[in-house]
Order: sequence, then structure tokens, then C-alpha cells
Amino acid sequence: MDIPLCWPESVVPVQSLTERGITSIPKQYVKPLSERPPSDILKCQSRARIPVINLGTLDRSQTEREFTLRQLSSACKEWGFFQVLNHGVSPNLVKRMREVWREFFRLPTAIKKAYANNPETYEGYGSRVGVMKGAILDWGDYFFLSYQPKSSRNTSRWPAFPPTCKGTTGEYGRSLVELSERLMKAISVSSGLDEERLQEAAGGKDGIEATLRVNLYPRCPEPQLTLGLSPHSDPGLLTILLPDERVKGLQVMHNGEWITIQPVPGSFVINIGDQIQVLTNGLYKSSEHRVVVNAEHDRYSFAFFYNPRGDLALGPLPEFVNREKPPRYASRTFTEYRKFIRTLGPQGKRQIESTKAQ
Repeated sequence: MDIPLCWPESVVPVQSLTERGITSIPKQYVKPLSERPPSDILKCQSRARIPVINLGTLDRSQTEREFTLRQLSSACKEWGFFQVLNHGVSPNLVKRMREVWREFFRLPTAIKKAYANNPETYEGYGSRVGVMKGAILDWGDYFFLSYQPKSSRNTSRWPAFPPTCKGTTGEYGRSLVELSERLMKAISVSSGLDEERLQEAAGGKDGIEATLRVNLYPRCPEPQLTLGLSPHSDPGLLTILLPDERVKGLQVMHNGEWITIQPVPGSFVINIGDQIQVLTNGLYKSSEHRVVVNAEHDRYSFAFFYNPRGDLALGPLPEFVNREKPPRYASRTFTEYRKFIRTLGPQGKRQIESTKAQ
């Protein structure tokens, strides 16, 4: 499955469609009837809520630490999603990140298009995922960049405007790498492993890849016909999402129902990626999620992806395999694994289902 060097069709930023004042969406954004969200999806709320975990208690008494690790284990088994408080990332830095990227997306389209991306690396300004010609598209724009390893960080492709964007994004990346390392240790211990085991199995600190996707989901004249991001599970280890606290839209599939995530002020939303599911042989599960849009407000979010070393073949760890629980997934490198979503776009849980051992 080779990834082409260019998109199969011309790419139109969704934000530019909104700015034109269109009253109906182009047909290439209209989802099949079975995939459309109910028109009142954000009004009809389930009482179910993703767990909220206080990371500060990991550094307190043994009793509090063990309680938090049990919470974390339960969240990874039952939801694949949770929110974290007392995460150590500066509120001022979070505020500045939101400000500089809102300012970038307010720039004229011609300036933003100077950073247009391609399917080979996805790095830069874009509006689609997947290279299948004639695909039904999602209602969203984004800026995608690589942060780690340093050798893959091409800051010349990061926005030069506003002037503080590069520095703020670099500082944010450093803080999110630190948080990711802390989460990986806690997740590893909560699953019954030594705290460094998952990190080492994924390539160690020096081998880990980290990327950032800044998302803009513009207001939509017909939100009941489309999605901001189609259902999928994330291919990597874990995702740290800075949600839009003012505009809801992220939903997770739980017990056959789409649950709208209610962001807790000052929190990050964490979700387990497919590679954690693979490494733990299905003990911890990545969850299908999607984004709905609305007619009144733009929505911004920041997804930080913490991924394994690309050339390292990953499969279930021996600690999770025995006669009663044989390996559920075949080993595959992450570089090969993520070609699925980069070629076909979001496809629910089909990506990890395709790796199941025969």
C-alpha cells in the first residue's frame, strides 16, 4: 500500500467555504444516511461520563497512588478515554497556544496555503485525511507537524505568523512530551508492568515519535449531514487532546452509544491508541471516536500524538500472552500500520481489526 505524493483532487479549505456564506454543504461532505449524527445529538445527553483522574495523587501516599492507578486501569479497560487534572502543563502556556493558533487560522487563505501539505508526510496545512479518489470528506481543516524525534522536526514548515507561533508551539511540545512520559509510566504500572516497560517496548524515549495536529472545525450550515472527523481509533500509543472548553463536539463510542465528552476546565482528554491495545494483547482498548460540528460556532482542538518508533515491529508483550490468551495481533511496524489511515482515512476500528492474528 503505497502513499502517493499528491492529493487525488484539489483541496478546498473548509474554512473558506464557511467564509463564503454558503447555505448548503457541497455533496462531497454529505455522509451516507447511516453515518449522519442525529440533529439533536448535543442536546440529548447520556448520564455517562468519561473518568476524570487527578494525576497529582500519583506523588502522594501509597494509598492514594494505588487508588489512582486502579482508576487508570479501569478507564483504560472500560473506556479507552479519560480526563486528567493536575497534569503539570502551565495554564498560561495552554492559553498562549490557543491564542497563536486561532490567530493563524484567521490569516488570509493564501498565506495559510503556502504551508499546504501532501499525503506523504501530512506535515503542514490541510483539509483531508486519506487519498482515495472520490472519498466523502470531513468538515474540518488542520495543521499537522512533527515534534519528535528532533531529526524529523522541520520548523521551517511551521507557521512564521504570528511571530510567537513557533516558540510557543515548541514550548508546548516539550511540556506534552513530559506529560506523555509520565502517563506512559502510570499506564504501564496500572497494567501490571514495570513503569518503563511500555515505553521501552515502543522504542524508548529516544525512539518515540511525537506529532501535533491543530484542528479547526468551522461552523457548518448543515451539521446534520456531515461530521468534523469520521469515526476512528488513533493508531499510536496515546493521544493528549486539548479540547475546546466552550464548544463541545468530541464523542466516544461506549457500550454502543455515542457519548459527548464534557470537558472539565483545565483538563486534557487522554485516549489510548491502537498500539497500547496491541502491546497489552487487548487488556487495554483503544476506542472509536468522532467529532460532530454545529451551525453556530467554530471549534478548535489540539491533538498531540505519542507514537512508537516507526521501524520497530510491535506485537503483544509476553507478559500478556499465555495458553488461555494467545497473541491476538500480528506484529507490524508503526510505519506500516499508519499507512492504513493515511491511505483510506478514518475507518472506525477496521485498522486494528486488520492486524488480528489468524
